[in-house]
Amino acid sequence: MSTIYILWLRQLKRYFRSRSRIIGSLGQPLLFLVALGFGFGPIYAKAGGGNYLNFLAPGIIAMSILFTALFSGIEIIWDRQFGFLKETLVAPVPRIQIMLGRTLGGATVATFQGIIVFLISLIAGFRPTTLTLLPLALVFVFLIALLFTALGTAIASMLQDMQGFQLIMNFLVMPIFFLSGALFPLNGLSKILTVVVKANPLAYGVDGLRYCFDGIHSFPLATDLLVLSLVTLALMFIGSYLFSKIEA
Repeated sequence: MSTIYILWLRQLKRYFRSRSRIIGSLGQPLLFLVALGFGFGPIYAKAGGGNYLNFLAPGIIAMSILFTALFSGIEIIWDRQFGFLKETLVAPVPRIQIMLGRTLGGATVATFQGIIVFLISLIAGFRPTTLTLLPLALVFVFLIALLFTALGTAIASMLQDMQGFQLIMNFLVMPIFFLSGALFPLNGLSKILTVVVKANPLAYGVDGLRYCFDGIHSFPLATDLLVLSLVTLALMFIGSYLFSKIEA
């Protein structure tokens, strides 16, 4: 357990020491909030959808978590190239503890990122209809962070260079985000698109956050929690297996 704690703490120190990383990672969510929230807001209201910023904010919070969590995997490749990973792997501790420490650290960092974006959304004009489900929203935030940090770790464990990781991430990140229902309602979609959205685990995270903040949902709340939990456990298992086979 001490190994997990040390690696978790190391991830947090890396995050809070890099102010440029924190500020830079807020640029895209802020752009989406302002450009889409205020740009499409009047159109969405005229169509009878209500306040688009309230609809959009949970999706942007999930987006910031997705980006931060997935790209945390690049630190494995970075450590491998500079020899730090070898020093960690030769330590007399099970590799699963190393993987868990890194994954929990990356998920905690992504959770902090989501909380910061939530606060920025409030400044931009996002007004949750209730705050009683805020603890449950935090559970969804952490599950999304843990899920995609585990996915990033699993992918990074199979790659040798940063360029390959970035290409795969760019191939995954935008489809996962745009096909999650973060920017548009899931009602009335074509059958093919509905199937694709339902196969996307982020859709259940966005739906759960939207339910907690605004009471709007496309899936039952229990379904959102169950799918996120099961996919997270599966990716944690896959990530642990792939990390156990990694060669520094």
